[in-house]
Amino acid sequence: MPRTGPGEEHRPPFGEHPVNGGNRPGRASPPRARAPAPSSIVGARTADSIRRMEPQLTHTVADGVATVVIDHPAKRNAMTAAMWAALPPLLDVLAAGPDVRVLVLTGAGGTFCSGADISTLRGSPERAQRLAVAAEEALAAFPRPTLAAVRGHCVGGGCQLAAACDLRFAEEGALFGVTPAKLGIVYPASSTRRLTSLVGPATAKYLLFSGELIDAARALRTGLADEVVPAGGLDGRVAEFARILATRSQLTQAAAKEFVDGRTDRDAYWAARARESDDTAEGVAAFLERRAPRFTWTTTP
Repeated sequence: MPRTGPGEEHRPPFGEHPVNGGNRPGRASPPRARAPAPSSIVGARTADSIRRMEPQLTHTVADGVATVVIDHPAKRNAMTAAMWAALPPLLDVLAAGPDVRVLVLTGAGGTFCSGADISTLRGSPERAQRLAVAAEEALAAFPRPTLAAVRGHCVGGGCQLAAACDLRFAEEGALFGVTPAKLGIVYPASSTRRLTSLVGPATAKYLLFSGELIDAARALRTGLADEVVPAGGLDGRVAEFARILATRSQLTQAAAKEFVDGRTDRDAYWAARARESDDTAEGVAAFLERRAPRFTWTTTP
């Protein structure tokens, strides 16, 4: 054993531990637990932060309500090509679930969606637009009620997604805009028709020609928003309304959605579904018995 000077403590070589305090040979004492080095903690936090910064769509399902979150905080929830491509299959999965009666689309943090990630337009803008339109159409075709919960910016492709929802709830301070004129992009015909059906020709032209943003109050006046909620109250109000929709007849909602969206050739189909369903009898009985109805018809095959 190496000698130690006065006042010095012998330390074993790296990787070895003292045996029973160094007094007796035989059984090794358990190593002392060491606190993580500050650099390790910083590294773990950095890795966790990086994971949170990765663009993604997340979703949860609770009490009949599916919530899809646009999560790309580094770019105010801009949609990447991968996110556009991921939305239709995610919606297919949620539509196939009998426990999903309402869909809520929202953004992480303080903004809804700032549009398409412009960096994805450099390579193949045509492909990026095809992906965006496919995602928008998949959202519009979702067979159950869809709500957009909008705070902060709802711009460009974000406005396309919000317009594809059945209803839009906006928090005070939200800003809406359709900005292709700032980028030299031709807005898709289907998206233009959908926007025009909500706000009318004049406001659609105002938004498309100028690319200017409008506030929540003007969005409400023009039909782009259905409700404006005081700051801090958006999540609670949307959750409350989603719960209301989740208790209503899915048969009525599905038929109404098709008719409002222009399907005028489905009267016979929905009349047959109503005859096969117990929803009408249940609704009448619940009304007469002064109780909440228990509707069972579902769009899930």
